[in-house]
Amino acid sequence: MSQALTTAHSVVAPSPLSKRIAGAIVILYALVSMIPLAWILMTGFKTPPDSIAYPPKIVFAPSLEGYCNLFTTRTRQTQEYIQSLGPPQTICDEITRKRDMVIAGPSNYVPRFWNSLVIAFGSTFFAVSLGVLSAYAFSRFRIPLADDLLFFILSTRMMPPIAVAIPIYLMYRKLGLSDTALGMILLYTAVNVSLAVWLLKGFIDEIPREYEEAAMIDGYTRLHAFFKVVLPQAATGIAATAIFCLIFAWNEYAFAVLLTSGEAQTAPPFIPTIIGEGGMDWPAVGAGTTLFLVPLLVFTVLLRKHLLRGITFGAVRK
Repeated sequence: MSQALTTAHSVVAPSPLSKRIAGAIVILYALVSMIPLAWILMTGFKTPPDSIAYPPKIVFAPSLEGYCNLFTTRTRQTQEYIQSLGPPQTICDEITRKRDMVIAGPSNYVPRFWNSLVIAFGSTFFAVSLGVLSAYAFSRFRIPLADDLLFFILSTRMMPPIAVAIPIYLMYRKLGLSDTALGMILLYTAVNVSLAVWLLKGFIDEIPREYEEAAMIDGYTRLHAFFKVVLPQAATGIAATAIFCLIFAWNEYAFAVLLTSGEAQTAPPFIPTIIGEGGMDWPAVGAGTTLFLVPLLVFTVLLRKHLLRGITFGAVRK
């Protein structure tokens, strides 16, 4: 009997062998996915000759030249002029003068990076806010033709962005929204709100109505019950939806190229324009891409508690 108890296992639970195989597959997939990110990170610390060396260099002497080139603009000068400037004041001065150049001023990367922060997080906030309100209405109230309306909302995500790029460009130019942060926030909000509505409706549908009814019996209004009961329970869905909306707005390239050129230009269309001597400055591109990934990574890490809660959150038995 004891022998049978020690060897028996649940039909539902995976066997130790399947766990090891699944773990190996996940680790392999993670390593393969991390290779491009690791290569971008390494490229940011290479010198221009090392970044284009063939065969590619994995072991190299690290340099901050890529980051210096990313944040500054440089001009070539004669040795006599460079020596008249005195000793270099910063490490970027020292690196630049070794190339017979001097720093002429700051680059446009910081303003473009700031535009990305304002536009991406602003549109994510409005898309999630409108999405959670719309999803709550579809979930809790009887709306005529609700299924048709939900399909219409979802259909706005079916067409490729390039199909509506020219009409949007003409409309924005007429309204004076071209090359403005407000115009980009409105556009990304309109694109993301359909995804937000569909994702959040599924989460709100899983929240029992009895919670709100109990709160309203205790004296809460429906609005108070929404903020005090529904929103905390839907935190997992809100976090996941915010991450998906932010990823789209943060990485979007087509609309940013077409509708912005200077004041509201974001980092994605700016990074490919970083030009060095003799072609693309790959260390600066690698440095800019690495820094561009940081806010998205930080945002995801900050919300990981809510995402993990969605895995362990038990269902309510009715």
